[in-house]
Amino acid sequence: MKRFGKLVWALLRELADENAYQRHLEAHGREHSGEEWRRFSEERLRAKYARAKCC
Repeated sequence: MKRFGKLVWALLRELADENAYQRHLEAHGREHSGEEWRRFSEERLRAKYARAKCC
């Protein structure tokens, strides 16, 4: 049951972009802050909506 809980928690972190944010911090050598989270979120949203969707 504990293993299942860890799996669910990991899935929720991935869906909430927390894992991606941690990878972003590590890749850019930055520390967590509100400003950094905003920068990360804006970059992700900009990239998401910049891609054209087909039909």
